[in-house]
Amino acid sequence: MSRKHKQFKGAEVSCCVKYFLFGFNIIFWLMGAAFLAIGLWAWAEKGVLSNLSSITDLGGFDPVWLFIVVGGVMFILGFAGCIGALRENTVLLKFFSVFLGLIFFLELTAGILAFVFKDWIKDQLNFFINNNIKAYRDDIDLQNLIDFAQEYWLCCGAHRPDDWNLNMYFNCTDQNPSRERCGVPFSCCVKDPAEDVINTQCGYDVRRKGVLDRQNHTYIHTHIYTKGCVGQFEKWLQDNLIIVAGIFVGIALLQIFGICLAQNLVSDIKAVKANW
Repeated sequence: MSRKHKQFKGAEVSCCVKYFLFGFNIIFWLMGAAFLAIGLWAWAEKGVLSNLSSITDLGGFDPVWLFIVVGGVMFILGFAGCIGALRENTVLLKFFSVFLGLIFFLELTAGILAFVFKDWIKDQLNFFINNNIKAYRDDIDLQNLIDFAQEYWLCCGAHRPDDWNLNMYFNCTDQNPSRERCGVPFSCCVKDPAEDVINTQCGYDVRRKGVLDRQNHTYIHTHIYTKGCVGQFEKWLQDNLIIVAGIFVGIALLQIFGICLAQNLVSDIKAVKANW
């Protein structure tokens, strides 16, 4: 009887929980590794890895950081959860739970602060966009990100097309020798359904005073978007509030589920060790 009782006690670690947590985290581990690989490859292509000081040279935001940071977090979490579950290592499982709990707490805090300090967030978003407008031509990834945002939200600049005066290539000063002077990027242009090929020069000269006066101020409204990206982003959030909230709630529930699984497995492992 005592032998049978000990065998029952020795099988307390739930294989279902153990391998579900392992499979769940190995996916995150591989995804994190892929994100990191893409980020490092992008930096290698831009020569950043051969000159690390250039990381701080860019005046705007480098989108590669998203891949590096998100990939790094996913890789560390995936590794701790995967190896912790497979090897029944309580240290790694506790690290996984605490790290995931910390991320959840930071997300919750950020959400509350964003709701309470809406105006401050709006000002920071405005500053962020204008700062990146200045660095538009400095980094191809940043350029692609801004173009995508303006095309997706049908906007131009932070608040208006004239925000592109902040960029040295698009400003309207007489000292600007650029062919793009007093223009906007092609992503500000209203797309013509009849055109199969994107006209990358469609934004040339659209903000020149002469052009606007001669066309009775209709040219700029007909050919480019006049609404700012801050306002359009706000409108998009309001229109898709349920979807956005659903995504955040889903992520939060997934994190809580992961913490509960890890803590459950730690309890099982401790219970088994207590009977050795």
